[in-house]
Amino acid sequence: MTAPIRKVDLLDTGPRFTAADAARLNARFAGAATGDWLATVLREGLVGRAAAVSSFGAESAVLLHLVAQIDPGTAVLFLDTGKHFAETLAYRDRLVAQLGLTNLQVLVPDPETMARRDANGLRWSYDPDGCCEIRKVAPLAAAMAGFDASITGRKAFQAATRANLPRFEIDTTDAAGRLKVNPLIDWTAEDVAAYFAAHDLPAHPLVAQGYPSIGCSPCTSKVAPGEDPRSGRWKGWDKTECGIHVPGAGDGELPPGFDPVF
Repeated sequence: MTAPIRKVDLLDTGPRFTAADAARLNARFAGAATGDWLATVLREGLVGRAAAVSSFGAESAVLLHLVAQIDPGTAVLFLDTGKHFAETLAYRDRLVAQLGLTNLQVLVPDPETMARRDANGLRWSYDPDGCCEIRKVAPLAAAMAGFDASITGRKAFQAATRANLPRFEIDTTDAAGRLKVNPLIDWTAEDVAAYFAAHDLPAHPLVAQGYPSIGCSPCTSKVAPGEDPRSGRWKGWDKTECGIHVPGAGDGELPPGFDPVF
């Protein structure tokens, strides 16, 4: 008697989502209130395993409050670069406790990579892209291997690079086909302020000191009234994003013979 042929198990190595999937989600939830469509997306698992990525910066409390109201056990990824303001770390702990978030995941740079590429901790001063690569991009990429989608706090009014983003888009930082979900992309600065007031959310302590966008302390400056909210980030450099939201980030290495000037 001939033994039955065993069915071969095939691994699906294709992308998790496609541009068509993102388009369908954008069409389905067009015009829907943020809290309503985000609740449907998370509760029905429409984007698979999702994690909120938060800097616990100036406006982060809005996204985190929305997520906490839906599922406080949602993973919240925080990149601890080792260069944050002390106020940011204290604010992170305060928000986590106040909002009842139960799945904060603190991501840190790889120690061996740091010893090899930024032993003196000054890479930010001569190669901010490389600094962001090893302190933010690489740790987040490793963590996202366990998720199908990231939830961001990006808003169109923050910068020209974010002006035309949709609610759902394909993450182009790699070929995995993850989704990026941008619940606040169509919110105005007034919407954000109104939400803070309506839900009595605490402000980041540095906002009152002139920091409307807050990242790592060496690369964050105060912003004058009327300036782009993100103009204080990497001031003096041709750089507007840390790299976690853009494709083609480098490997953190400098060209041969590069001589940094401090």
